[in-house]
Amino acid sequence: MRSSTREEIVEVFDGLQSYLKCALDLSFDALTTPERLALLQRCEKLRRQLPAVEHSLINQLAEQADEAELGGKLPSALANRLLITRGEASRRIHEAADLGERTAITGEVLPPLLPAAAEAQRNGQIGPGHVTVIRNFWHRLPDFVDVETRDRAESHLARLGGDHRPDELSKLADKLTDCLNPDGDFTDHDRARRRGLTIGKQDVDGMSPVTGFLTPEARATLDAVLAKLAGPGMCNPADESPCVSGTPSQAVIDNDTRTTGQRNHDALLALARSALASGKLGKHNGLSASVIVTTTLQELESGCGTALTGGGTRLPMSDVIRLAQNAHNYLAIFDRGRPLALYHRKRLASPAQRIMLHASDRGCSFPGCDAPGYLTEVHHTDPWARSKRTDIRELTLACGPHHKLADNGWITRKNQRGETEWVPPPHLDRGQPRTNTFHHPEKLLRADEDDDEAA
Repeated sequence: MRSSTREEIVEVFDGLQSYLKCALDLSFDALTTPERLALLQRCEKLRRQLPAVEHSLINQLAEQADEAELGGKLPSALANRLLITRGEASRRIHEAADLGERTAITGEVLPPLLPAAAEAQRNGQIGPGHVTVIRNFWHRLPDFVDVETRDRAESHLARLGGDHRPDELSKLADKLTDCLNPDGDFTDHDRARRRGLTIGKQDVDGMSPVTGFLTPEARATLDAVLAKLAGPGMCNPADESPCVSGTPSQAVIDNDTRTTGQRNHDALLALARSALASGKLGKHNGLSASVIVTTTLQELESGCGTALTGGGTRLPMSDVIRLAQNAHNYLAIFDRGRPLALYHRKRLASPAQRIMLHASDRGCSFPGCDAPGYLTEVHHTDPWARSKRTDIRELTLACGPHHKLADNGWITRKNQRGETEWVPPPHLDRGQPRTNTFHHPEKLLRADEDDDEAA
């Protein structure tokens, strides 16, 4: 592919926008049903081709741009600039790595990892769903499948994608996998690539879905633990004094009406509680590993509502009260939303200050970041090298990637409301919000109320 000039690139994209504007202004009343379907087919072809244009741009950013220029790691930078989810940004980056041209260390241009799928996408023959099927098939092939066989299989699926829906192609890919690996002889490396455990977002009732894949070793270990702790009568929260060690009495076993799934859940909870209570987990970000919960005095006294943990979990007040019976409790005091004076001369924040920040910030203070408090570090909005003190009024929470931005052209400061503002360098400033309201939805509601009163 020949090199293009800046002028040519700008001219082509200006033309695309101009023609799309003309298409948006069209009325299709004069068309027949077959003609409308044909136009929709042409729209789909264009939609399928557009990602092929983006692949080179994304790969060049991945290869050439540093975090300072991007304003963070590439997935976050794309998500923030394009206003898409980090998951979608990550999907586009990985798709570009598989279907876009690459550059070797020597500067040599390398073909796409999946050349047949890349060509089919450029021609508008396959869409995102087909690409996902082909990529999943490719990356799940065992190591013993040779390169020539992989290439033929990928080319075959790319051709089939032009004649089948993604759900149909997925079934064909499964059949092809069975042909290439009839005995299911996967290596440890193959299994390790699939391992993972994901805890989904809380539902409206506070419950969280769990999905993932366990390695054979993890499964065998968990089987042994659950055989004991998830047995009938063990770790039953309905019992006044749940049995967590030894053997439960026959009466306790007979009165256990839980399902196997419920017993598994209660066993994992007991196991996690035991780990926290042991004190052997050490410290995490300056605090002993523990469940950190913030709530208001009003909600605690009424026994209603929900509290927020350092991990971003909404915890019903009944659970908060139960946890508090065997906890070391701390009182964080605020004056109109601002933490009261609490500072010292050491650079690192004290445990008391970290607890105060969990209560005030609840998570990363960078605009739009949803990282909970457990996954953050303490940041000085007024650099410690200049102030030589660690004042609670000049501290905030920031996740690892966003904490690094403070050393790469970003400025942090406190506004009159005590909120942390993140000011980007000029080349990244597009008028985006400078404070984070994700962890404080109640502030958005108050803002709406203030607007209504003003009106």
